Amino acid sequence: MAELLRSAFLRHVGQTSPSPMMIEAARAEGVFFYTPEGKPYYDLVSGVSVSNVGHGNPCVVRAVQEQAGRYMHIMVYGEIIERPQTEYAARMASLLPEPLDSIYFVNSGAEAVEGALKLAKRATHRTEIISMRRAYHGSTHGAMALMGAPEGEEWKNAFRPLMPDVRSIEFNSFDDLRFITERTACVIAEPVQGEAGVRTPHEGYLQALRQRCDQTGAMLIFDEIQTGMGRTGTLFAMQKYGVTPDIVCMAKAFGGGMPLGGFAAAHDVMNLLTENPVLGHITTFGGHPVCCAAGLAALEYILDNRLAEQAEEKGRLYEELLSGHPQVMEIRRSGLLAAVELGSAEKMFAMMRMFAEEGIMSDWFLYCDTAFRISPPLVISEEEIRDSAAIILRCLDRL
Repeated sequence: MAELLRSAFLRHVGQTSPSPMMIEAARAEGVFFYTPEGKPYYDLVSGVSVSNVGHGNPCVVRAVQEQAGRYMHIMVYGEIIERPQTEYAARMASLLPEPLDSIYFVNSGAEAVEGALKLAKRATHRTEIISMRRAYHGSTHGAMALMGAPEGEEWKNAFRPLMPDVRSIEFNSFDDLRFITERTACVIAEPVQGEAGVRTPHEGYLQALRQRCDQTGAMLIFDEIQTGMGRTGTLFAMQKYGVTPDIVCMAKAFGGGMPLGGFAAAHDVMNLLTENPVLGHITTFGGHPVCCAAGLAALEYILDNRLAEQAEEKGRLYEELLSGHPQVMEIRRSGLLAAVELGSAEKMFAMMRMFAEEGIMSDWFLYCDTAFRISPPLVISEEEIRDSAAIILRCLDRL
């Protein structure tokens, strides 16, 4: 039976690489998932920072079950009042910095980016879009066009032509801010670069970026798809670094384990999508009531259990336990999002093989294959951190 399932997986499920891990998940709970044989794996990826409140969180499961019993899909987004959507939007608006008080729900992070780009073009009547080198914002045509050159060319070239009038600048380069001009519609940046290998902003950089956008009339978009919902030590990284964008993109943990994305802006800016043309952005399933119920339940769980505030302390503990090993060259970290730098892709892929044997799920970064990721569910306990770190150290000893 297991072989039949493996064969069907390879034959009928669209693959993203020629060598999938081929580990079957039978169930998941807390910070673990389990194979059909019962082998536990520490999930140090969290579905790329999706499962912030842990697998099978009872509050989220209950919210999904109850909302599914009331109603699921009824009508295209925005035409009727749906309580889960409205309550989640209002709650999120109460937590975001002013003037970000209007949420447009979509299905995913890439769609949130696409909607944000359209809104920036609509608001500024400009076309140039500036992204950062080693940026990742999604795999749709518009989002893919933003993959920071030249590193992103490996993925982009096969699908050209992509969206025109896009240029990349260096994240953390104050000098490169001069490329933001009066013809720039928007600058999109991750406040902490994820797929670049967890690169945090230099002191004053995000403030200077904000100031340059203000000077030129360009809109500033923050992609908080990976850093949002408590991952970096505050609900959003922009709050940690003290800079408010014009638009913020959300997804991953935003849905509490369900597929949900969104972008937030000031109400008067967001309303530009309602005219010239009408239906400036539409979506069939964006803001699905079951997904919004799950997202709201997860948000309240994060707030009630102060998971964001604990993320920094938990990330620091991992850093303290691992940083002294001779194979570890550097640990780059913001909250409970960390890159453990080994300095060699060969070593990193050897670690992946050992992790699979030892019961650790980790991965590397799109633009940094010399480091492995640590981003477990935020609910991870101190005991689980110490135990998983001991397994990591055992693998490091074998390198």
